[in-house]
Amino acid sequence: MARRVKDFIDISEYTSLDQLINTLTAVRDSIREDAEPELRMKGDDFFGRRLSISYFRELTAEEAACEGRYSGADLPGPNADIDELRGKLDGVEFERENKVAKRRIRRVA
Repeated sequence: MARRVKDFIDISEYTSLDQLINTLTAVRDSIREDAEPELRMKGDDFFGRRLSISYFRELTAEEAACEGRYSGADLPGPNADIDELRGKLDGVEFERENKVAKRRIRRVA
């Protein structure tokens, strides 16, 4: 299943009704049916208000390439590295007060 991201379109409060209708119609016509669009009013009296449209979209090819590069999907998980180090340290002998002892690591769940 392809990953989807939430995208936003903000419309300022200073627009004509005709421009708002045209913008909303254009947004509705350009997004897919399964995009789950939402319209919200954001802001307050001090900073101003705006309409915000959010919807889900598929990743672009560039975003997917970047996601694949940094997702670490081709690397073993961090638990595998920790378990490998733990196994190596369990076998290490060290000297303590003129005695040779095996290092013991308590495993905390």
